[in-house]
Amino acid sequence: MNEVLLRSLTPGVLGILVRRGADFAAAEDAVQDALVEAVRAWPADPPRDPKGWLVTVAWRRFLDATRADAARRRREDRVEEEPAPGPAPAADDTLQLYFLCAHPSLTPSSAVALTLRAVGGLTTRQIAEAYLVPEATMAQRISRAKRTVSGVRFDQPGDVATVLRVLYLVFNEGYSGDVDLAAEAIRLTRQLAASIDHPETAGLLALMLLHHARRTARTAPDGSLVPLAEQDRGRWDTRAIAEGVEILQAALARERLGEFQAQAAIAALHADAPTAEETDWVQIVEWYDELARLTDSPVVRLNRAVAVGEADGPRAGLAALAALDASLPRYTAVAAYLHECDGDLATAARLYAEAARKAPNLAERDHLTRQAARLNTRGPR
Repeated sequence: MNEVLLRSLTPGVLGILVRRGADFAAAEDAVQDALVEAVRAWPADPPRDPKGWLVTVAWRRFLDATRADAARRRREDRVEEEPAPGPAPAADDTLQLYFLCAHPSLTPSSAVALTLRAVGGLTTRQIAEAYLVPEATMAQRISRAKRTVSGVRFDQPGDVATVLRVLYLVFNEGYSGDVDLAAEAIRLTRQLAASIDHPETAGLLALMLLHHARRTARTAPDGSLVPLAEQDRGRWDTRAIAEGVEILQAALARERLGEFQAQAAIAALHADAPTAEETDWVQIVEWYDELARLTDSPVVRLNRAVAVGEADGPRAGLAALAALDASLPRYTAVAAYLHECDGDLATAARLYAEAARKAPNLAERDHLTRQAARLNTRGPR
């Protein structure tokens, strides 16, 4: 069963059901039932038109649920509206559905969480990790959002900022997570950038392109992580870098700086350096200062501590790190790196091992475990 195919079809199927009159919560339940049925039936009997198959099955599930609560006359009217099996419309409704999920009746954080779960295909755990909150808290937030929009007509699109936040988080999960969503996020952001004049849309597209350009160099043939400083820069996609830089420069020229443009500027400085040693860390720290001013994000300040350590020495980096909450994700890994740069190998090895136990995924855990083992055996860096 092709999980990526199912995920890519889900938004379009959900959009068709909503446009045909299903309220969002009922439509989502029906689509999930159809996906379960696809997992069971497709291996033995794959359909010629997967999307059409999902639309038909999901609509039937929606009708079945409606029949349980509706009067007989309304039930029969619904049955007459059932679509016949056959090719589904070829239009791509995904981006429209992102806007519809960013409904004005929801807070921005709830709209993002609901969209990531219902359209982006992320699990509640993945969304909770992105927001730095417990999984149970995020589950409650998503449930409240579903209740809020239950029965609401989705005819008032949400704002651009919320949709950009969703696309950013989908890209991040696709870039570092278990399911490849990064290319889909770039595709949708391109569509958005082509349809509206918004500097932060351009900034987000530039950021995605600059990060995606390094993707093939991020892992070794055995699947292990390769840190930025150790990546083979000859494997970076120079065309994507050039496009990202061009888009970023045009956005910055408008002098309406936002967080995505600032992040893209940092990524561009990394991409511009011929070698890791030639990275302009002083300018990167300046951009992190701008980004911290725009977002007041603890994660931004954590990354800034690394940049300070590179620009002004590991002691300065550790001083910047000391001002942050030690419970932040990857705090321990950053502390380990800065202690290693400062020559305190015993402390660094202990912290690498501790960070490995806290790692959010297997690849990162294995990388940190190897770092600890390397220092414990005093191998070359």
